[in-house]
Amino acid sequence: MTSDVDRLPPKDPVLAAVDLRAGAEARTLLQQVLDQCRRSRAVVVFDLDSTLLDNKPRQARIMADYGREHGVTALAGSLREHWTGGWDFRVAMRNAGLPAADIEVHAEPYRALWRERFFSSEYCRLDEPTPGALEFAKAVREAGGRVLYVTGRHEGMREGTVACFARVGLPLPDGDAVQLWMKPTQDEDDDHFKARVHAELPKAGEVVAVFDNEPTHVNDYRRSLPHALVIHLATDHSLREVFVERGIPSIGDFTAWEG
Repeated sequence: MTSDVDRLPPKDPVLAAVDLRAGAEARTLLQQVLDQCRRSRAVVVFDLDSTLLDNKPRQARIMADYGREHGVTALAGSLREHWTGGWDFRVAMRNAGLPAADIEVHAEPYRALWRERFFSSEYCRLDEPTPGALEFAKAVREAGGRVLYVTGRHEGMREGTVACFARVGLPLPDGDAVQLWMKPTQDEDDDHFKARVHAELPKAGEVVAVFDNEPTHVNDYRRSLPHALVIHLATDHSLREVFVERGIPSIGDFTAWEG
């Protein structure tokens, strides 16, 4: 999760040699993860935003609130479907019908409201599962795997995050078989936090698989957990020009697993 919403997306960060976004190979890969879950104290690590959860409903609500509070009719009708440019709010504003000449007028005040509300429990309750995520996370638990959510969200978002899990049906944290690891504070850099907790992961069990949408994070996981299946979700990302390293497979979502 990142607050950089201003940059245009770079070219696709996926290296085609292991691009499993189409074809049957993605299903085979997900089944391998479930097979590994039968090992004693097997752990599967999941990122949240743009991995298990789609935060575009949250983005759309914030933009709609801005439109209502500032009398901008076009933005008051903001929908999830308007967010076609990843995290680029200018694209969403244009898709919502705001004239190009007005986008820069509203850019700074919108950005201020976004920063205030996006990283809050109140708004993260609105997230929805990415395609197939709910079914696959449940399958991990049914196969005996422990679920470890490792997210760049901070502790101030815990209540809303758990409320979202409960609403959509994701496995709920219980402090043992299902755990939620979050940044202590919002100020800590996401990259630093995830790299810092790598050494703590074995305490939860044997990490057999990791899912994350950020190329930087999956590359780091691959180096620190060479025996785990590290899998990249080719969804939204932080817009940095970082490629997924060769040998790391990329999938579009979890729908390839059929149960």
